[in-house]
Amino acid sequence: VRECIQKTLTEWSSKIGQDQNQETLEFLECTVAQAIEKINPEERDELKVSAKLFIVGSDSSSIQDAADLACSALGVAQLDSVIIAPPPVEDGTNLSLEYLQPYWKELENLVQNKKIVAIGTSDLDKTLLEQLYLWAQVKPSSNQVNLASCCVMPPDLTAFAKECDIQLLTHNDPKELLCEASFQEVLQESIQNVKANEWIPLWLLRYSVIVKSRGIIKSKGYIIQAKRNAS
Repeated sequence: VRECIQKTLTEWSSKIGQDQNQETLEFLECTVAQAIEKINPEERDELKVSAKLFIVGSDSSSIQDAADLACSALGVAQLDSVIIAPPPVEDGTNLSLEYLQPYWKELENLVQNKKIVAIGTSDLDKTLLEQLYLWAQVKPSSNQVNLASCCVMPPDLTAFAKECDIQLLTHNDPKELLCEASFQEVLQESIQNVKANEWIPLWLLRYSVIVKSRGIIKSKGYIIQAKRNAS
C-alpha cells in the first residue's frame, strides 16, 4: 500500500510541478490517469467489481464518498460487492453491534440506492455476526476470517453461516492496513513542501475487477481519501 501511494504521489507531484500553491489548498486530487483502467460498458456484465473498505477515521459518512469515488474511477454505476473492515475502536473497547450500526446503515443506504449489490463484513465472530444479521435490514452476504487468527474456521461460525447463507472467506490483511503516521511519512517523502502532519487519512478502498467466467483478476488497485486539518 505504501509503495502504491508513494509511486502515485511522486509521479503526480512531478507532473504538476510548482504550479499549484499547496499551502492554500484544502483539497488535492492526486491521480495518475493511465494507472486506472475504466471498464468498458460492453464488458460490464462479464466482470465482477468487488472492494474492501478500510475505515481509518471514525466517520461513517465517508462510506458514501468511497463508493462514489470507486464507481467514478472505474466508470461503473455500481459495485458488485463491498466488504467493510471493522473501523478502529478505542483501546480497551470491544467491537459491538452498537458501534457497527451506523456504518452498516450507510452500506444499506447504498444497496437501496443501487450503488452496491451485496455487502459483507470482516473479522466478526459468530456472536457479533448473528447480532448484525438479526438486526440488519440488508443482511451480510459474506464474512471474512483472518488466517492469522485461526487455521480452521470456528465450528459455530461455520454452522451459522451455512444456516443463513453467508459466505465465509479468508484474508491475511493486517489489523491496521495504513496508520496515520505511515501515511504522513509517505506524503513527506513524495511531495515537496507539503505539511504532511496536517493531512489525516479517512479511508482506504482496495478494489478488484474479476472476469467472472475465468475467475482471473483483470485489474486491481487502491483509492484513498485524506483530509487536511490546517491550524
